[in-house]
Amino acid sequence: MTDRTSENNETFARIADTLADVGRNIDEDGGFGVEIQPDRTPEDIRENRPGNHLREKILSLPESPGVYMYLDRHGKVIYVGKAKRLKRRVSSYFNRRHDSVRTNLLVRNIVDMRFIVVGSEEDALHLENAMIKEYQPRYNVLLKDDKSYPWIVVTKEEYPRVFMTRERGLDARYYGPYSNQQSARVVLQLIRDVYPLRSCRHQLEERQIARGKFSLCLDYHIGKCGGPCRGLVSKEEYGRYVAEVRQILSGETVSLERRLREEMTRLADEMRFEEAQAVKEKCEAVGKYNAKSVIGMTETPEMDMFAYVEDADTAFINFMHLHRGAVVQSLNMEFRRRLAETKEEILSLAMSEVARRFGREYDLVVVPFLPDVEFEGVRFTVPQRGDKRKMLDIGVKNATQYMRDKQKQAEKLDPEQGVNRLMAQMKEDFRLNVEPRHIECFDNSNIQGTNPVASCVVFRNGKPAKRDYRHFNIKTVVGADDFASMKEVLHRRYSRMMAEGETLPQLVVVDGGKGQLSAAVEAFDEMGIRGEVALVGIAKRLEEIYFPGDTLPLYIDKLSPSLRVVQALRDEAHRFGITHHRDRRSKGQVVSELDTIKGIGAVTARTLMKHFKSVKRLKEASREEVEKVVGKAKAAILDAHFHPETANSEPGQGK
Repeated sequence: MTDRTSENNETFARIADTLADVGRNIDEDGGFGVEIQPDRTPEDIRENRPGNHLREKILSLPESPGVYMYLDRHGKVIYVGKAKRLKRRVSSYFNRRHDSVRTNLLVRNIVDMRFIVVGSEEDALHLENAMIKEYQPRYNVLLKDDKSYPWIVVTKEEYPRVFMTRERGLDARYYGPYSNQQSARVVLQLIRDVYPLRSCRHQLEERQIARGKFSLCLDYHIGKCGGPCRGLVSKEEYGRYVAEVRQILSGETVSLERRLREEMTRLADEMRFEEAQAVKEKCEAVGKYNAKSVIGMTETPEMDMFAYVEDADTAFINFMHLHRGAVVQSLNMEFRRRLAETKEEILSLAMSEVARRFGREYDLVVVPFLPDVEFEGVRFTVPQRGDKRKMLDIGVKNATQYMRDKQKQAEKLDPEQGVNRLMAQMKEDFRLNVEPRHIECFDNSNIQGTNPVASCVVFRNGKPAKRDYRHFNIKTVVGADDFASMKEVLHRRYSRMMAEGETLPQLVVVDGGKGQLSAAVEAFDEMGIRGEVALVGIAKRLEEIYFPGDTLPLYIDKLSPSLRVVQALRDEAHRFGITHHRDRRSKGQVVSELDTIKGIGAVTARTLMKHFKSVKRLKEASREEVEKVVGKAKAAILDAHFHPETANSEPGQGK
């Protein structure tokens, strides 16, 4: 490990010297101070061909590892890249059109280049990372590093202090960094619960302590400090506390718990029960901490883990360094893509960044996939199951949470950003030509063919637009024929929208599998809007999305926001349709008895129900009350129907 440390130090020293040499050739404006004469014709630029000046440089490139820099017409560095073979890599940019629009833009802006040969691909990676940080080229992947992470330090004083800081350069031993302030506080709380270390900032020296210069503070009186300022704890005993704290901060908590348990047993055997109880309390505190912080295999001395998640244009990586299963370093990183960088390239860049920032010397590294760079002496494992897979899953959860937190922060600053991201994701997931800003979903409802209805719910920008919801009573279909009902509803909905000049939705979703989708396709064909409006069907399981003409369904990632929108659409369409269906059944059941009474029409029935609310209340009402609502003649008809035994009685004479 010492040899590896020496090699790493030499590598970073060489990189620093290289950057210094490059820096001396750069002018104050960030350019290389070279007057570059563009010699590319418009056709060369259109076809990504280099000019004569640049072509000669490319042909003379060596087949060696190195770093290349592309310059624009102002001499500014616009891209920095690494290569295992410089000539092959640089040549790949030219003489062909690329799938990525941004890559084509990069190539069209290249006027000149510089390159630096290094000893290995790993050196090239580290130099590339350093130069990206130095020059911030506009087309390179951007590491969003807008915060400093907390560390826990143990000072190098006679009576050391232990505290959390974001400041570097103190005369202390640093432990961390921790992914967030809360995780650092958990470790500090364990230390304060177990060890009576001082928290004051006094410069404690033996002579001043002997003179009694300092007073005991509240921490001493509540048992949180041993009182070194008054000589109440020896330097040797205090040193033992600090040594055990260093064990905790180094991840040796499992062995510390084991040693404390052995000491507790020894003290109990020697009948020193009060001391044994104090050690027991320490052991329990360390055990509780282990239950939360030890996530891996405790028999493995050192291990590093990189987890990876991404959204449309950004990659998020969670790094953890584990010592005997305990997390002693953790870091979240955000990489903003500029070109079509692969996940393997971004993973390599993250490993280089961690090595540069914390001096990490990798040995065993758990990764979700292999990086695109061969790291000398590093063993990579891509676990599929077992403890290492569980560790990687924890890292993925951390990276996912970090991604969501970043997205929420961005949405607070720019609410439209979240909508735009969602629309772009749905466009990709549903293979659409345009973003689905306007989506409509249809669902049928009936019970054994009775009271068939359909619902149409509308989402705009991924959110319900309830004022645009519509429900339909099925008119032309007899019985429980969901396919024909769907066809009728789609005809009625979109024929009317076209007749009234309304804008059609970008996406229509029908609740059902291939049958409902086929009926919808027929309706769209007959209206002539197939191809103009995208159409999909949802099977009973939400993960199955059917497209017209496809025999196999599309399965959307369960974590995708697109699936959450589809779930909300389906649930809302079902709720809205069921509510309308219940209302129809309820109205039918309420007025059915009044409809059977000869002489009582629909208008009279509605008037009665509006006043009395139910048939039961109507039956219980007196004849005078009914006469006030519908008059004497209809009141007599109702009285004869509901109370035939008293129908000939005069009003007010009873029922």
